[in-house]
Amino acid sequence: MRRTSVVIADRHPVVLHGLRNVLGAEADFNIVASCSDATSCIEAIRDLAPDIAILDPAMPELIALKNPPSTNPGGRSTHLVFFTAAEDCDLVLSGGPEGCSVVLKDVMPEVLLQSLRQIVNGQNLAPLPAPEVSREQASNSDNALTVLTDRERQIMRLVSEGLSNKEIGRRLSIADGTIKVHLHNIFQKLEISNRTALAALAISQNDRAAPAQEKPPLPGTGPTGGER
Repeated sequence: MRRTSVVIADRHPVVLHGLRNVLGAEADFNIVASCSDATSCIEAIRDLAPDIAILDPAMPELIALKNPPSTNPGGRSTHLVFFTAAEDCDLVLSGGPEGCSVVLKDVMPEVLLQSLRQIVNGQNLAPLPAPEVSREQASNSDNALTVLTDRERQIMRLVSEGLSNKEIGRRLSIADGTIKVHLHNIFQKLEISNRTALAALAISQNDRAAPAQEKPPLPGTGPTGGER
């Protein structure tokens, strides 16, 4: 079995460590370089010609790469994959190299692996817009939402308002790591894989739960009114 060669680059050591752990446990991936700055990443791509490079969009030099500086032994250019937070997705899609892929950082590890395998097979990936929620899906979600705790419902609502994990943590006075644990549990309970789907579900629920605007009572009527 041919292994997919990978260069990873991120400014944050914890992200590099996490990617190494996730990919290193899979027989079909081979991490050939792990970089904490753009210069060493570009050199690694040029010298090692990996199949894919997983990049930090916070490194502007990498977003500016219009053409990968290498061709791998299979005759294909290195496919650039930007591993980004949801709030930075538009920046990458508008300013990134043509033909690059985008994977959101809030996906589960198995979704990341599936996405990378799709990319290796020639697909370009980008996050989908928030999906429309059908009446049947909304009905099913009513039952699913009953399994969420009050805290999980709070976090779901704040995600739908576009808040990042750090902002949610400040709002609720809890640590970022605790938010991630809650989100992991929410995703599992609702059988979804990312916060985009969660936000769409929350917005749908809010729309359906919004009370109809009541008309003001007519003069002389109401619970204590009435004609005398």
